[in-house]
Amino acid sequence: MNVKVNPVHFKADQKLTEFVNKKAQKLEQYFDGLISVEVTLKIDKPESPKNKVAELRLSVPSHDNLFAEKQADTFEEATDLVLEAGVKQLKKMKEKLKAK
Repeated sequence: MNVKVNPVHFKADQKLTEFVNKKAQKLEQYFDGLISVEVTLKIDKPESPKNKVAELRLSVPSHDNLFAEKQADTFEEATDLVLEAGVKQLKKMKEKLKAK
């Protein structure tokens, strides 16, 4: 599985990149066939609270890409929230596949 961290309009430090990579790798335990995980990090309106945005795009074979977006005070918190949303989507998709 390929994990890509994509900071937009800022330079992510090594610690943040490693945090996102480590968390994203855990998605593989919920769905075996994941092709890639892309996490995009960006700042929305720098002057406002909860301005850190994390977007998650999951590439899954024979399905449309799954997408989630969450906002929080920190990138770590936003990443946790968006990955939880991704886990929910993967579990839901897995249930649908079992039902077929």
